[in-house]
Amino acid sequence: MMKKKLMVLVTLATLALPMICLAAPPHPGPYVSGFLGVSSLMQTDVTSTVFGPGATIYSDRVEFDLGGNVGGAGGFDFGFVRLEGELSYKNGEISKITEQNRGTRFTAVDGRLGALAMMFNVFFDLHNATMVTPYIGGGAGLATLYLSDTYGTEMQTGNRSRVYRSDEDSVFAYQAGAGLEIAFTRMFSLDLGYRYFGTTKAKLNNHSAMETELRFESHNVSIGFRIKF
Repeated sequence: MMKKKLMVLVTLATLALPMICLAAPPHPGPYVSGFLGVSSLMQTDVTSTVFGPGATIYSDRVEFDLGGNVGGAGGFDFGFVRLEGELSYKNGEISKITEQNRGTRFTAVDGRLGALAMMFNVFFDLHNATMVTPYIGGGAGLATLYLSDTYGTEMQTGNRSRVYRSDEDSVFAYQAGAGLEIAFTRMFSLDLGYRYFGTTKAKLNNHSAMETELRFESHNVSIGFRIKF
């Protein structure tokens, strides 16, 4: 008996789904949005090559504290698909560096890695009869990575030195994520989103005696506000 009731409920829900979607027709049009949140940079492997007689390669594991994530976008909502251009900046403070070759650890690290990204995104809106619209999507573009002068104290010796020199490089970037749009009116809505953001490997100070290579990967959670015209 219970199984029959469950089958009936599932059947009714399936038949009602198209009607639910039609009950809340999307409102196409251009829009702008802004967002603010936190960025959790994933630990990354940094390779530094010191050129000269008998070149030396150092391999470091770098960890980060929570950082910021801020940006804005403008695009067009076609009803169930949104196309947009996005400008954002994410960063994180370097918290720990472990040199894999010798096991040297640097603490009291003072340094930062940031990414200024210009992205082209595609999002698919899952409209329903409520004011809450889930969405999924992603994008690709270009990001400029900024590494500041980074200093650290060796745990074994207590010596403080500069580990990385400041520089920047532009690389390919990509992201994927999902979120919820909460509509207050047909024009104004709140956006709660998650994005995984990553880049290809950047080469920093490649015209100097020590070249540094690294990637930027982060998990980002944000809250935003969208205005549709």
